[in-house]
Amino acid sequence: MSMQDPISDLLTRIRNASRANHESVVMPSSQKKKAICEVLKQEGYIATYSDDGAVKPQLTVRLKYHRGSPVIEEIKRVSRPGLRIYRASDELPQVRGGLGVALVSTNKGILTDRAARAANVGGEVLCTVF
Repeated sequence: MSMQDPISDLLTRIRNASRANHESVVMPSSQKKKAICEVLKQEGYIATYSDDGAVKPQLTVRLKYHRGSPVIEEIKRVSRPGLRIYRASDELPQVRGGLGVALVSTNKGILTDRAARAANVGGEVLCTVF
């Protein structure tokens, strides 16, 4: 059975694993999922991620905890296949007054809302993380 929304699956697996205090989570890999994980790693929300490179590659994401509680308090999907949300660079959302990040798919790759504003590009708002 094919997956309808792989990005939502990635976010749900990360959310569930962090709430259950798992060290890592494994899921099917894709280029977009790796790009999202790269941004999450750069922003300090996950420890590491790796791709096993097999015929059907699996993506392993190691979660990050601070004093026993997960670093990711909230991770939500914004744009979805049934309702795409596109925003210009000056209309990108600020998550909790700039404390969190919104991930935006732009023509320059997947960027945070701050990086997209700095590059003056808009795009599809994928998710918000706090």
